[in-house]
Amino acid sequence: MTEPGSSDVGSGKFHEIWIAQCDAARDIKMRFGLKAAFDYLVTEKLLGFASAAADYSDFARELPRFVSEVRRMFTPEEIRSHIARVEREQREKVADAAEVDDELFRESPAIAAERARQFAMIKELLTAPELGTS
Repeated sequence: MTEPGSSDVGSGKFHEIWIAQCDAARDIKMRFGLKAAFDYLVTEKLLGFASAAADYSDFARELPRFVSEVRRMFTPEEIRSHIARVEREQREKVADAAEVDDELFRESPAIAAERARQFAMIKELLTAPELGTS
């Protein structure tokens, strides 16, 4: 089985993915602000990268470096504040979805649980006092 994006990414170039995403986030921060940059980089790109890392070793090897760069781009307070905001928004989304009768708009419990697990892992990595190596 080929890895996601393998046609676009040659061997050993997985770091270029997150580097480009961090560069884009810096531009987004300048043009649209901190919230937009955080949402783009953390809730979209980093979560997607972490999801791919669960299945593909090339992504898994790069994940710690990606997390380290995100920690350099945002202050600890910015990270804590925006993670709390994202968690609040996710709770509101779940509450709103519970009120919707239409099954087409409801997320499956398994998908919701996996998304929550991945977000919890990213939250822990971004808010840990120090990143260890193993």
